[in-house]
Amino acid sequence: MPDEVRELAGVPVLVCDPDGPLVATEQDALDLIGAAFLGAQVVAVPANRLPEGFFSLGTRFAGDVMQKFVNYRLRLAVIGDISERLARSPALRALVHESNRADHVWFLPDLDALDARLRAAS
Repeated sequence: MPDEVRELAGVPVLVCDPDGPLVATEQDALDLIGAAFLGAQVVAVPANRLPEGFFSLGTRFAGDVMQKFVNYRLRLAVIGDISERLARSPALRALVHESNRADHVWFLPDLDALDARLRAAS
């Protein structure tokens, strides 16, 4: 399945293919942002498409990627089970907790949770 724009809760979402390439650089993130400009307001990236460095906050990669989405006024949803990573990192747990309380970057288990979150936000 290629990346595709779908509507969830009436919001256009670029749903990224779980088998697609890693989002391993800031340019990769910018490429997703560019693809979203075809009409999406949210980009849903499977957690398995993010390198381990994204979840290791010392690399600052997560912050750089998240800031790019905020700068372009797009929401980012990281979709998938990251519980093992959360168990290993209090800093990541704090980031996820704070992100999920805000409106621009969410960490959610699946697309159904994203749909529910978008419904609640409207």
